[in-house]
Amino acid sequence: MDQATVFAPATCANVAVGFDILGFALNAVGDTLSVRKTKEPGVRIKEITGTSEILPLDPALNVSGAVLLRLSEDVTPDFGFELSIHKGIPLGSGMGGSAASSVGALVAANALLEEPLSRNELLSYALLGEKIASGSPHGDNVTPCLFGGLTLTRSLDPIEVIRIPVPDDIFAVILHPHYRLDTRLSRAVLKKDLPLTEFVAQSANLAGFIAGCFTQDIPLISRSLKDVLIEPRRASLLPGFFPAKEAALSSGAIGCSISGSGPSIFAWAKGRRKAEEIREKMVSAIIQEGLTCDSWVSGINLDGAHLLS
Repeated sequence: MDQATVFAPATCANVAVGFDILGFALNAVGDTLSVRKTKEPGVRIKEITGTSEILPLDPALNVSGAVLLRLSEDVTPDFGFELSIHKGIPLGSGMGGSAASSVGALVAANALLEEPLSRNELLSYALLGEKIASGSPHGDNVTPCLFGGLTLTRSLDPIEVIRIPVPDDIFAVILHPHYRLDTRLSRAVLKKDLPLTEFVAQSANLAGFIAGCFTQDIPLISRSLKDVLIEPRRASLLPGFFPAKEAALSSGAIGCSISGSGPSIFAWAKGRRKAEEIREKMVSAIIQEGLTCDSWVSGINLDGAHLLS
């Protein structure tokens, strides 16, 4: 194989109750990356198109290029990589754009290697991309992007990723208001020391959410899908969040919270019809706040980043 093209899905990190450890992948939106073998060693980014054309073409300054540079240094193939990136995920949206860029490039390049690496091995390189993008190597976006589904990153050293079953007929509603919130700023508002009572409540919600997923207990998931730690501290950075959340919950959403570091918002719903109804109400609420947005209804992507050709 001389060239590989990969779809890398957008992701929702944290899932309200699992800061830096939970995330799920989406079907409806993502990045498409192609990697081609070249005779010259090293990494070259040929073009970047789509939603984020301002990203640097210098591979050392681009998360896709940086992870391929490290991969190339470690596996020393007798060829180079030429990368083309089509961004479908808005920059700074809280939908795992940097994760999709790094994971997609890695999965495409890996398909060209004589001895491909395992997904766990690829994850260590993808985490490097997250460290470059946000300052810390958290796995809540790269893990679901790479493995698909709803994932729990129990440990990064050693790597241990657990797939959490998603109840039948769950659809996600994703709203991306048209403003950018830098991940570093969103993380900066979080305090290192948090009240013990809030930590205990969040731990109970996390346990209830995971138990509800394994038992397909939708009411338990709904009672548990409440963020008492991170959402209250970030919500002030997100114009329109509270009206959109209220619209979602009053329309029958299982739960609603911030997607990753924001500004995107996610909700879970039982069935596509209900999800479409919730999306309509959330979009209306955002518009009434004087904002515009993109929105999607998506099933949970169970495949993760995968080859298209």
